[in-house]
Amino acid sequence: MLRSEHRLRSSLDFGSTVRNGVRVGRPTLVVHARLTDNPPSRVGFVVSKAVGGAVTRNRVKRRLRHLVKDALVQDQTTDRPAADIVVRALPAAATDSERLATDLSSAWQSARRRMDDQQQPDGQGRR
Repeated sequence: MLRSEHRLRSSLDFGSTVRNGVRVGRPTLVVHARLTDNPPSRVGFVVSKAVGGAVTRNRVKRRLRHLVKDALVQDQTTDRPAADIVVRALPAAATDSERLATDLSSAWQSARRRMDDQQQPDGQGRR
């Protein structure tokens, strides 16, 4: 389970992150991320009924929480700036855990790189 200070709960925060953040998609999930001035980083999950029944959705959420916990620890050890992150599971997320882990890791790193590029002074980042 994620600690309470690492959980994104407010619908305003979810909406703001999805609308104003960077988006990185993979076959099993989409990661929306937005830099914030308030540490620590917070994560929220969106797992719709398209993923499956209640048991399947809850299994996917448990897997994602476990994977995100490791990613948050890695971010803290590398001293990354705080971010609000929304992980949206796609119907393919109900497959195997290895694929979900690979896609989350890849999308998380890509989102972090894109946020780092946006944070650089004008003319220094990629467009």
